[in-house]
Amino acid sequence: MRYVLLVTALLWAFASHAQEATALFGPDTKAARETLVIHGSTDIEAFAPILEAFAATAPGLRLVYEQRASNEIYALAAEPCKTGGRTADLLISSSIDQQIKLVNDGCAAAHVSPMTEALPAWAKWRNEIFGLTSEPAVMVYNRNLVPPDQVPRSRFDLIDLLRPADTAYAGRVATYDIEKSGLGYLFAFADAQQATTFGRLIEAFGRSKAVATCCSAEIIDAVAEGRYLIGYNLLGSYALARAAKDDRIGVVAPSDYTLLLSRAALVPKGAANPDAAKRLIDFVLSDRGRTLLIEAALIVQFSDGAREDAATIQALSSALRPMAFSPALLVGLDRQKRKLFFDLWRSNLRIAEDGGR
Repeated sequence: MRYVLLVTALLWAFASHAQEATALFGPDTKAARETLVIHGSTDIEAFAPILEAFAATAPGLRLVYEQRASNEIYALAAEPCKTGGRTADLLISSSIDQQIKLVNDGCAAAHVSPMTEALPAWAKWRNEIFGLTSEPAVMVYNRNLVPPDQVPRSRFDLIDLLRPADTAYAGRVATYDIEKSGLGYLFAFADAQQATTFGRLIEAFGRSKAVATCCSAEIIDAVAEGRYLIGYNLLGSYALARAAKDDRIGVVAPSDYTLLLSRAALVPKGAANPDAAKRLIDFVLSDRGRTLLIEAALIVQFSDGAREDAATIQALSSALRPMAFSPALLVGLDRQKRKLFFDLWRSNLRIAEDGGR
């Protein structure tokens, strides 16, 4: 790839607001006429082709992409919003509830274009926040170690798998550490609103010593290696991209319901280059941008048939539940509700000693 990777795997212990990695696109500093700074939670490897293609359409524009944890993206935007300080020019985060809060708090600039107008109503709000991707929350499993008749196709199947006292899956199911991961919290809180399954699911996690740990990529690695057998509520984009290269990984869109996430983009009011940020949003929403997102598995395609592979995942259309951009997402950010939910999670899952994204 043509981008330049500057920083990788910086340790959070040494810098509370350090980016995980930074990549540059377009001309170097001396040749650049303008700069666009992006804070994004998407892995650079997945998002780089889109940024490279956009840079090719914008001579003289230097793109600086800082890959950050979703909680950090929010924190680094919320404070400048209060003080009137500068922040990144564009925020792209999987934690859409935190992005909605920034919009609700008056921290985002408006943008209207034919591209944003074409978005479905659930994937935008107040002309200030826009859904770029289409990614399901899925379960992954080790194809070599989970027998075909034990592959959970729904949350009910997963609960049944974890119910026996002597289950082979004790300590072998992993999901996000929701205190470290904004996306993990978003998915878990959405599950909690499904009264038919959540109580039994969290009890099953507790009985079977399920593990809360870091992040989609790391959990998928551990499932492939057999350290865990099943990963729950992971981003389908990362899971399918890995399954395309690794026959050990199987991916399931739960048949009871499958949450559908669209990564949220917004232009902060403190942006130094809002025009370039808006041009990038429009590019991502264009036909060319959508094609690149599909190729990067950031727009996941579904099939109602029997086919299930790296390009498409079997799912009933009636089971897909888009996570709508609306103030309703703010409910889960209430401090008291968050504390109670963290307490519930902590009391039922074993928390691994690492971070989350």
